[in-house]
Amino acid sequence: MGDPIQLKDEGNKHFQAGEIENAIECYTKAIKGCKDKKVLAVIYRNRSACYLKKENYANAASDASKAIDVDAADIKALYRRCQALEKLGKLDMAFKDVQRCATIEPKNQTFLETLRRLGAEIQAKLKTTFSTDSRVQNMFDILLDEEMEKDKREKAANNLIVLSREDAGAERIFQNNGVPLLLTMIETGKQEMVLAAVRTLSGMCTGHKARAMAIIQMVGVDKMCSIMAVDNEEIVLATCNLFQCINDSLTGEDKKDYGKEEALVLDASKDLKTILLALVEMVGSKKVSGHGRDQALNLLSKNVPRTVKKSKDNSKALFTIDHGLKKILKVCGQVSELPDQLPMTENTQLIASVLLTRLYDELSCDPERDNFREICNEYINSKIDPNDMDRTIHAINVISGLLQGPFDVGNALVGRQGIMEMMVALCASEREVDQMVAVEALIHSASKMSRASFIITNGVSLLKDLYKKTKNEKIKIRSLVGLCKLGSAGGDDYSLRQFAEGSTEKLAKQCRKWLCNPKIDTKTRKWAIEGLAYLTNDADVKDDFVEDEIALKAMFDLSKSTDKTIIYSVACTLVNCTNCYDKKDILPELVQLAKFSKQHVPEQHPKDKKDFIDQRVKRLLKAGITSALAVMVKADNSILTDQTKEMLSRVFLALTDDPKDRGTIVAQGGGKALIPLALEGTEAGKTKASHAIARIAAISNPEIAFPGERVYEVVRPLVGLLHTDKDGMQNYEALRSLTNLAGFSEKLRVKILKEKAISDIENYMFEDHDQIRQAATECMCNLISSKEVQERFVSDGNDRLKLLVLLCGEEDENLQIAAAGALAMLTSAQKKACNKITLVTTQWLEILQRLCIHTNPNVQHRALVVVYNMLDSDDSELAKKLIECELLEILSVIGKAENNPKRQQAIDAARTCLVKAMDLGLIKPFATPS
Repeated sequence: MGDPIQLKDEGNKHFQAGEIENAIECYTKAIKGCKDKKVLAVIYRNRSACYLKKENYANAASDASKAIDVDAADIKALYRRCQALEKLGKLDMAFKDVQRCATIEPKNQTFLETLRRLGAEIQAKLKTTFSTDSRVQNMFDILLDEEMEKDKREKAANNLIVLSREDAGAERIFQNNGVPLLLTMIETGKQEMVLAAVRTLSGMCTGHKARAMAIIQMVGVDKMCSIMAVDNEEIVLATCNLFQCINDSLTGEDKKDYGKEEALVLDASKDLKTILLALVEMVGSKKVSGHGRDQALNLLSKNVPRTVKKSKDNSKALFTIDHGLKKILKVCGQVSELPDQLPMTENTQLIASVLLTRLYDELSCDPERDNFREICNEYINSKIDPNDMDRTIHAINVISGLLQGPFDVGNALVGRQGIMEMMVALCASEREVDQMVAVEALIHSASKMSRASFIITNGVSLLKDLYKKTKNEKIKIRSLVGLCKLGSAGGDDYSLRQFAEGSTEKLAKQCRKWLCNPKIDTKTRKWAIEGLAYLTNDADVKDDFVEDEIALKAMFDLSKSTDKTIIYSVACTLVNCTNCYDKKDILPELVQLAKFSKQHVPEQHPKDKKDFIDQRVKRLLKAGITSALAVMVKADNSILTDQTKEMLSRVFLALTDDPKDRGTIVAQGGGKALIPLALEGTEAGKTKASHAIARIAAISNPEIAFPGERVYEVVRPLVGLLHTDKDGMQNYEALRSLTNLAGFSEKLRVKILKEKAISDIENYMFEDHDQIRQAATECMCNLISSKEVQERFVSDGNDRLKLLVLLCGEEDENLQIAAAGALAMLTSAQKKACNKITLVTTQWLEILQRLCIHTNPNVQHRALVVVYNMLDSDDSELAKKLIECELLEILSVIGKAENNPKRQQAIDAARTCLVKAMDLGLIKPFATPS
């Protein structure tokens, strides 16, 4: 350790010479060895000056403070701390320091000028703050003045909403009596005022737990529920967003650090429980509008299930089941044709079924599932009454809702003695509403083969009679769908047709007729699509349907309508038409064995072969399937279930099979639509969507296929396809797409590296499969222009560079092009790699010479670039070794060749190598004797 005084003096010299880093180093060493407090204060003060020069203001203020602790009147330290604090934005503290400086030296003009300047800046800041407060008050005055012009009130509302989305603005509104004023706006009952107030409250609650809790207390959960209960979709959606913002802030989205007091002051569990109970009450309340009920169900569906599936805490789901399951079942059982029913939209009952599924999926053990089933059983038993048909059909409708939700629960209830018989009997009722509910229940319950067989035996004649005799279109079409479902009970097994030859085609023709009739209401036409979803298991029906362009376009138009309950049926129909469902491969030996033992063997319809499927895909693309799928993907998550997403992903994958069609898909927004499908849903669905993205990204311009920031979102799904649990085709297509992205921009290369794809790509370079190994090497060739990847290759203790050199020696030309290209870029960027090539394998020179005389000009050119880089590597021994071997002769032969457009790059590279060798003095130019 050196002498502190000497080190301080050395530091001073470095500081005067402008060598700030050296000065800091000397002062730091001096501080460690200094025992004298006064000297130590001087050293800290000097180091503070260095930090000011380096613009490290936090350290500058800290060092100056340490000097001031020794001597409170150290004027230099005070002024330096003032300068640092000013840069850190702490104007009031900086003002105090310079004020002390001016007191000690009242005639110092620098101090006086700084004092005036800081004083003016503080005043300006205060003025801005107060002006914000006055602006907030002014906005409220305008909004609450009924005589004010409409344009001014709208502008004030928008300004208030924008201000609330910034933390400082939200705090100003809150501190300036904003919440009571917002409640006054809500009390006016005017739509624009209520919307502005609710949206402002949403902004104030976002990302701030304490403020959200305060707003809950001031506004009240009941008040928020009453706002969401109104029959105005826009106000309902805004209030739903407010509830979601509050939930997010209370469950961990808060950005503010409250320190040790957080656990004491901000326990949100009571508020969350209050909100959950209030939403459950809304579900079964008659005072709530249809839109309000939808959003209450949506909020439960989104926030009750665990966000992390590995978590064992399912208490919210159990609480909701105990307090709200019967209320949800009540919604499922509503029959709009009966009097005194709950207000609902066309989507309400499907949303309720989705919520039931999510609650049931949350249950983790048999006792919990038994309790769920028992509550459902009790509820249905309490409603079935032979003397009150309205209560009975309510019970049957509940079963329909369960069959569309947690199917196992619904199926168990249908299996109870007398339920199926009751459904069949209701079909024969004289009341049309009984017939309609019963037919719908039969349709939903016929999903199991055994149930379908029972209905075929006991109910087909009833359904046919209803279809033929009823004048009610709603019952007629439902009867038809019931027949459609029963007719398709054998799936795509050609040998298991339930009805006579040609019957299913007749049913499908009638469905298409209804579908194309714009005079029929959307809900009834939806049932026509439902019928087709079943009938398109038959290949004859599929073929007829895709040839009917009018019917296809009618279905696509309906899928874009406000009634999003259609989406599932449309997705089913498209999956059937494109044959993209999972199909097990059947071994011929097993078929023979089954026939010998007289077991049933599924038969493929002749029109389910690949040629027919390809033709159907082309027709669907021509009819505009991609734009319809893009619209369906944007549907709310409460309707667009994970199963529906998976089906849409399957359809997209089928559409991208032919590379010629991928441009059309991109042009119609298919690339953008695939991203959310690849990020959310079932594992199978995400994999299929990712595979479709890989197919598009492999051959498209990424900027066009995935415009804007979306191109960075596709990297993660593609990297996911590299996992070893994915099949070889998925690995290969993912590597090709990443190759395209990696060659596009440095930002994309960085994103690929951040997603930790590099190790998987390296592993595939060892793959036995030629195409996968080639794709991985091509991907690495594009990634190697990134400095991080280069460092991996030149670092010690690995065989990455050796692998690259050995891949250059393989027989596959495409593999050689990729590997040699990677070597050329690596040796150009990292001179260290040039020497390392000679150490990794004894075959390096032989491989390089073979590449230089390769018949493929692309391989030859890359090899000659590597030779040039090695000559230019500042390693004279390496350059000498290259020229003393046969390589000089190879370079001479190539360099002396006549110009040839096909091989010009290689010829020019060889000549450049020879010129470099002459510059290094390794060869001399040939002189002609005089």
